[in-house]
Amino acid sequence: MSSRLFAISFDAHHPERLARFWSGVLGLEQAEKSDDGATLLSGNDAGYRLGFRTSPARKVAQNRLHFDLTSSSAEDQRETVARALGLGARHADVGQGPDASHVVLADPEGNEFCVIESGNNFLSGCGFIGALACDGSQAVGYFWSEALGWPLVWDQDEETAIQSPNAGTKITWGGPPLMPDPGKDLHFDLVPDDDQQAEVERLVSLGAKRLDSAHGGDGAVLLADPDGNEFRVLGRR
Repeated sequence: MSSRLFAISFDAHHPERLARFWSGVLGLEQAEKSDDGATLLSGNDAGYRLGFRTSPARKVAQNRLHFDLTSSSAEDQRETVARALGLGARHADVGQGPDASHVVLADPEGNEFCVIESGNNFLSGCGFIGALACDGSQAVGYFWSEALGWPLVWDQDEETAIQSPNAGTKITWGGPPLMPDPGKDLHFDLVPDDDQQAEVERLVSLGAKRLDSAHGGDGAVLLADPDGNEFRVLGRR
């Protein structure tokens, strides 16, 4: 058994507004709206969506998870930055220093993301959303490799990365120390290949922790990975 990464979801105070921002930056189509959020098709070979779920959480620190967007040239990087700023992003300082070749921005709700310079070999061929860069341990990289069935494509000096067998966005972990819980962040939504409860049991056996005994209103089961990051296992779709 395994799970499919259905969506990478943002905690959002205004889901539709945030979805419109990311749709404009990435050139994505909206897939669906619901009472508590919105979804965009990622257009990425890794096969996930971008979700925006209503959450009252308040952002208190830098996100543990953020997107790295790729560029084909210096002009392409400048255009992406200008487009994002025009849609409501702002420059952000996460300690990158004045000589950094990538540009750090924050979306209208404060979620950090990077626009990477052209010529980055590690993200070559990964698509516009080149990576989801995570603050996390080597152990959590191993956990997610097993959970999703995505092979490790980097494992060195406590840094890990996985990628779908279909290619597309890489998910990377930078090793310890872990940043504090930011409150408002990005999360994984999984869909099991078969029975939901059996898949929950498998994930727990891999090191996940149950966070509640009851299903959510949409039938999702809430878990946390070995680093304490919350994620949801949805019903089959």
